[in-house]
Amino acid sequence: QVQLVESGGGLVQPGGSLRLSCAASVSSFSIRIVGWYRQAPGKQRELVAYITRVGSTNYADSAKGRFTISRDNAKNTVYLQMNSLKPEDTAVYYCNVANEYGLGSSLAYWGQGTQVTVSS
Repeated sequence: QVQLVESGGGLVQPGGSLRLSCAASVSSFSIRIVGWYRQAPGKQRELVAYITRVGSTNYADSAKGRFTISRDNAKNTVYLQMNSLKPEDTAVYYCNVANEYGLGSSLAYWGQGTQVTVSS
């Protein structure tokens, strides 16, 4: 059974940093595209960043220059380093591992989410 466990969320002041982790128990993790999504209250879920099996990355405009996605295939873990956090980054952050339905599909593999709150 596939399980994604996120950690690292919390309350941080504007300008601060957080590092999210997602440990995945899924077969062939190393060849799967993995992404981080977020959903703020009253808004749709949006892609923050993703990383391919060869380490290529892609970021939402809002994340460019501030967030870094990385992966450790030996640990079946993906990370999201978030720096210079802003109040508008406040959201529940979800880890997503692609399957045959693609990244971001409701039928792909999702974690339970971790809350990130940026506030003074």
